[in-house]
Amino acid sequence: MLPMNLPDFNRRAWPADGILDTWHTPDGWPLRRFRMGDGARGRMLVVGGRGDMIEKYLEPVMHWAAEGWQVATFDWRGQGGSGRLTADPLLGHGPDFGLLVDDLAAIYHDWCSGEGPNILLAHSMGGHLALRAMAEGRVKPDAAVLTAPMLGLRSAPIPESVAPWVARAIGMAGLSGRPAWKDNPYSPFRKARLTHDAERYADDLWWREQTPEVALGAPSWGWIGEAYRSTRALEKSRAIEAMRIPTLILATSADRLVSPAAITRVAARLPDVRLHVYGEEAAHEILREADAVRLDAFGRIDAFLDERAPAK
Repeated sequence: MLPMNLPDFNRRAWPADGILDTWHTPDGWPLRRFRMGDGARGRMLVVGGRGDMIEKYLEPVMHWAAEGWQVATFDWRGQGGSGRLTADPLLGHGPDFGLLVDDLAAIYHDWCSGEGPNILLAHSMGGHLALRAMAEGRVKPDAAVLTAPMLGLRSAPIPESVAPWVARAIGMAGLSGRPAWKDNPYSPFRKARLTHDAERYADDLWWREQTPEVALGAPSWGWIGEAYRSTRALEKSRAIEAMRIPTLILATSADRLVSPAAITRVAARLPDVRLHVYGEEAAHEILREADAVRLDAFGRIDAFLDERAPAK
């Protein structure tokens, strides 16, 4: 039985043996960070997606810490508890993704500088930035795990071939700082896009209500435009074929936020990759899904790490 199934684990409380602190980037930006685990198995950096906060990943962090990993996770610049980039605290606006890659490379090298194996595990936007950092040679973990990585965006009802041009036109019209849609965290449609697990979705809402300062709303049109630019550039890059870090990708064909087709295209070009695609049983947040999916995903990740990044 996995540690996160133990009845005394409270997903709405900080684990007593963890450390919540602040880590500063080379340019001085404060990133909120959480750490736990003794590191007998190695070191792991867990990276969330756009709009995420550390609280959503306490359960996975607890699992890998119990497995012997020394785990760290953090809030991206501009979201969660790591400050904001606009006057509107709910607007998911962001900089050139290159700055976020810089942040990721810096915190990875600080955290994963000791005895390995060193693992990078990243979700959604974090998955895109992690793959970009690896392809650019900025980070070289012993193995990587990407869950529902943002290697392309779903844009329905706008065709995916047209959507980048729409975002660019809106930006050129001076509206890049406007929210791309009106966000409602209590909407059943938002829940359906993220997870089938009602209790874990309720955990997210609880943390938002208890600590509203960590909550983030819809992305800006500027963020949408930058996401299209960065994902398209990465897919066109020849560096993908040269990226030989053992990588496990978990995706879902039912994803309504990121493009399953783009994930499949990019995965086919990686030299050392294992891809598993869930069906309708999984929404975007695979590690926060109902048990049938969530426990299967943890099992696949643990088996992959035992095989490709064994303990030293």
